[in-house]
Amino acid sequence: MLLDTFGRVATDLRVSLTDRCNLRCSYCMPPEGLEWLPKPELLTDEEVARLVRIGVTQLGITEVRYTGGEPLLRRGIAGIVAATTALEPRPQVSLTTNGIGLERLAGPLAEAGLDRVNVSLDTLDRATFKRLAHRDRLDDVLKGMAAAQAAGLTPVKVNAVLMRGINDHEAAPLLRFCLERGYLLRFIEQMPLDAQHGWTRENMITADEILDLLGAEFALAPDELADRGSAPAESFAVAGHERDGRPATVGVIGSVTRPFCGACDRVRLTADGQIRNCLFATDESNLRDAMRAGASDAELAERWRAAVRGKRAGHGIDDPSFLQPARPMSAIGG
Repeated sequence: MLLDTFGRVATDLRVSLTDRCNLRCSYCMPPEGLEWLPKPELLTDEEVARLVRIGVTQLGITEVRYTGGEPLLRRGIAGIVAATTALEPRPQVSLTTNGIGLERLAGPLAEAGLDRVNVSLDTLDRATFKRLAHRDRLDDVLKGMAAAQAAGLTPVKVNAVLMRGINDHEAAPLLRFCLERGYLLRFIEQMPLDAQHGWTRENMITADEILDLLGAEFALAPDELADRGSAPAESFAVAGHERDGRPATVGVIGSVTRPFCGACDRVRLTADGQIRNCLFATDESNLRDAMRAGASDAELAERWRAAVRGKRAGHGIDDPSFLQPARPMSAIGG
């Protein structure tokens, strides 16, 4: 098992397939983009598959989520997914994407065994989308979501980040849009993971504020049917709406103001082969170089265990000594 000193067991592996992205969302990277990792530093498809296999067959990983950057930019993604879903025991396999390219790839990914997708969508307004992402691609995202649903990659989960004075007025319209289409919406507090290091608590829309914005139009109540477990989202039932014969829900992920570190079961593998035991970790464990130097599966597994053992009790954002990670979200993987 991947056990830390606080008794938490990591079973959920987030794998970044690339640090590149075809959007420039303001809370992630500057409009001009970033300096991408050189290709020789990235894990090959075979190296990704090997490390995921070790995680699943030797270390107790039961869920694998592929992220980026934008993971759909990885040419071998369907093959990587197929190799993952062929493992025994078979893990749950999902994908977090901005949705661009999903219209074309939803079918092949479903055929490879992908279980579901999370799509980032912060606005329904074309002008606001262009302002936030510095690209005019809203229609592509919406088409990708519809294609994922048609391909059976359900429930299609939608991740939205509200920003003060930009899209915070769209909380209720986003929920209404998702309820009408059978998507599962989750609002996420903006986190200090932007490349520009411009995040401030004052500009962040908190979980309480999100619930107030939704409450102006919808009647919400804690979802009594949900077993949150280690899930990051608090689930709320939306009165008067149903999905699959049960009350429809909306999720709120209060990563900053309502941290869930005590139940965290996640571990991350970056596109260049570094193990991170926390999204906000300031150090990493290099599996890539050890693997390329000839390390056995058992040796790599032990390095992985050691990396997780050192996990801190929490992310420490409220601590005066908190330091934002040197890597931005696009280079860490969500």
